[in-house]
Amino acid sequence: METGKFNAILFAGTGSGCGKTTVTCSILKALINRGIKTAAFKCGPDYIDPMFHSEIIGTGSGNLDTFLCGENNVKCLYAKNAKGARISVIEGVMGFYDGPGGDGSHSTYTVARLTGAPVILVVNPKGMSLSIAAIINGFRDFMPENHIKGVVINSVTPALYEMYKPIIEEKTGIRVYGFLPALPEAVIESRHLGLVTSGEIEDIKLKLELMAENAGKYIDIDGLLQLSQTARSIQYDPMEVHRSCSCNIAVAMDRAFCFYYRDSLELLEQLGAKLTLFSPLKDEAIPENAHGLILGGGYPELYTQELSENKSMLSSIKWAIEKKMPVYAECGGFMYLQKSITDAGKDSYPMVGALKGKSFMQDRLSRFGYVTLKAKTDNLLCRKGESINAHEFHYSDSDNNGSTFEALKPDGKRKWECIFADETVAAGYPHMHFYGNIRFAENFVQKCSEYGKSRAENI
Repeated sequence: METGKFNAILFAGTGSGCGKTTVTCSILKALINRGIKTAAFKCGPDYIDPMFHSEIIGTGSGNLDTFLCGENNVKCLYAKNAKGARISVIEGVMGFYDGPGGDGSHSTYTVARLTGAPVILVVNPKGMSLSIAAIINGFRDFMPENHIKGVVINSVTPALYEMYKPIIEEKTGIRVYGFLPALPEAVIESRHLGLVTSGEIEDIKLKLELMAENAGKYIDIDGLLQLSQTARSIQYDPMEVHRSCSCNIAVAMDRAFCFYYRDSLELLEQLGAKLTLFSPLKDEAIPENAHGLILGGGYPELYTQELSENKSMLSSIKWAIEKKMPVYAECGGFMYLQKSITDAGKDSYPMVGALKGKSFMQDRLSRFGYVTLKAKTDNLLCRKGESINAHEFHYSDSDNNGSTFEALKPDGKRKWECIFADETVAAGYPHMHFYGNIRFAENFVQKCSEYGKSRAENI
């Protein structure tokens, strides 16, 4: 058992759309502009918000998801990534108490308790005056040990803030640490999977500077730094990760494929993999020295023509699969490996064609949310009967989703078959976090290493 204490602030929301990401990014940038070494985290399975965190702090942002990773692993990952930082800034997900069940489990509230971080509740009081105090009192009193210590008001004018601040502090006893005005010039556009990614915004640095300028002007940054020092100590059982082999793994990384968990990729490196990034959009082929291939999620449906027209890349990936190179693909990567993708405009484009099936866009989410995956047969990632938690979030579907795993919803009321997997390929819609079952990562790296040795012997 190890003990750690890390200065931290967790920004939680009353619900989705209240401004958590805006407030978090504004504070992060204001801290970085002061030269303060800062670590960043996102509660839940989201990929896009951590991209904005990383754009600001210059290093990766970690996900803290108790359903995907388990409570002890979340504490371990938090401790690993928070070490050396003067402050950790954690962004919540949905409303503070919202999770897959009705008891607050796997929510931002859970992460607040596990990390010991004091909580700042982000509220947007549009359409309210005194009622905002009732809402804040309700959040503070709803469940025990919630660590709610302050409030930041989002999207109000300075004059309205002067009205809200005394109401909240008098009626709740909770300190208000400031506000952010509406910043139309810094608005980040959304699309079907959430915000557009940070790499797609040409003036992202200007927007972030505008956020930071307003945070410095209207939010008590010094007060938040002082509050962060009240974070409680945490205890956790350290995870043991042993380097067992060496290999080169090519990871698709561009506008079409960009959904990855920082800690999953770092785990592969700890196990002995050297990761090389490549672009299915721009490069002619996968890296020559690759012993394995990872195709993550993202937005292939937005780049169907470019992906389809890059014939040399399509051929390179299909050749690698035919030569039994280990390949792991999820969601967008899975779509890319199939015969074709039909975009929202109903135009169909040929893809790699290494897997049976065709994917197509819909106007609604398919099989959204958390699942537990259980293997029906031995495969690249695990043995029959082994399991890992995962999640799905996609507006596309396929006429052939695979059948190597069974997916079970947390309430046990719905299940289905998914994922194509054999000894060298694992591809399907579910997103996995390798800290959910480290054996999956170990098996993949081992297979890549074996492929590399076999290839060297045949040269």
